[in-house]
Amino acid sequence: MTAARPHLVWDWNGTLLNDLSLVVACTNAVFVSEGGPTVTAREHRVRFRRPIADYYAEVLGRAVDDEAFGRLDKIFHDAYRIGLTGCELAHDAVDAMAAWPGTQSLLSMWFHDELVPAVQTYGLTGRFTRVDGLRATVGGDRKAESLTRHLAELGVHGTSVVLIGDSIDDADAARSVGGRAVLYSGGFTDEARLRASGHPVADTLTEAVTLATALAGVTRRA
Repeated sequence: MTAARPHLVWDWNGTLLNDLSLVVACTNAVFVSEGGPTVTAREHRVRFRRPIADYYAEVLGRAVDDEAFGRLDKIFHDAYRIGLTGCELAHDAVDAMAAWPGTQSLLSMWFHDELVPAVQTYGLTGRFTRVDGLRATVGGDRKAESLTRHLAELGVHGTSVVLIGDSIDDADAARSVGGRAVLYSGGFTDEARLRASGHPVADTLTEAVTLATALAGVTRRA
């Protein structure tokens, strides 16, 4: 593994892909299936966290074990697949990717075999040196281990990485490999929570790339 020029890792859901409304609707489908309450987008942004089973348990008021989470995760993703065709990229996603002066890749906690064709559908395949999604059958866990594997496959050292994502878990993952993070306030997490983390926070993806470039100490493209 070699330390090269700074590398940018993008998050997908809630960052490049503007799917907050769909995620909230699918999350509410999970809660309703259990006789629980529904949440607004604002409530979701305040309470959402990984492992997602902990978030579900908090809202439902009872423990969610592995078996229960597997069932609820299926309900979520069945609903998500139906609604995905109505989702668009964040308004400045393409411009933001074009503004980064180094290499960039995509790491998502969405299922790999569905992520890859989605990236192709949005016309983004050639922008990334690598695309990785979840290769397990049940999602919901933290991102750190996936990021370690992602960087190992790329041959990129963690200290040369900046990750742009929309959750505290994204920042924790970046920190776990010695990298840095810029957090995007337009996704799944309340802005006040992001700012309280101490990491740089951007309101747009183009601003996120500007901050990431400064963190990495590289020169922007003219």
